[in-house]
Amino acid sequence: MANQASDQEFLEYLVKSIVENPDKVQVERKVDEMGVLLSLKVAPQDMGLIVGRQGSTAKAIRSLLRIVGIRNNARVNLKIEEPEGSTHVPRPRTERAPESGF
Repeated sequence: MANQASDQEFLEYLVKSIVENPDKVQVERKVDEMGVLLSLKVAPQDMGLIVGRQGSTAKAIRSLLRIVGIRNNARVNLKIEEPEGSTHVPRPRTERAPESGF
């Protein structure tokens, strides 16, 4: 692996170009037996920009990180940290009814 932190640098560059407060972007990188875990922290007012509608931006960022990981022979995962003082209440998971086979 030529540049072990290229995934971290890529994520920082990408997120800083999206958010309104690039100086508040923090990325922490951890490596374990499961692969690389990148933890992302942004300003509370930038969370909506990072997550996107129905998580579309977060999904796209994760897809790009997977590609960077493949190029470096690593499995890269992204964890978006909840900002301090957040009033977000997680929705309870509901069980889906089995779909009929018609």
